[in-house]
Amino acid sequence: MNTNMMEAALATAHERRAVTERLKDVLIEKLRLPLEADEIAEDSPLFGLGLGLDSVDALEIVVGVEQEFGLSITDEDMAVFRSVNTIIDFVIDRDYRRA
Repeated sequence: MNTNMMEAALATAHERRAVTERLKDVLIEKLRLPLEADEIAEDSPLFGLGLGLDSVDALEIVVGVEQEFGLSITDEDMAVFRSVNTIIDFVIDRDYRRA
């Protein structure tokens, strides 16, 4: 792997880690979750058997993500809000498309 590719991979990993931390903070704050950030698994479902969130929580997540990351989220976009990882992917993808 050449130096440029390694630097790009490190930058991407750093960005993903930063988005993950910010997103978990949004979830804890907006939903008043009695959890620490490290207790939220990135691939655990947000709804149902995962964190057990509901449709009201989904709206809070949308508002929190829009405010925290400066994104506009459509009804169609909400389909990706299945886990922390899917939201992270969405935020990073949107951020790259805006740049």
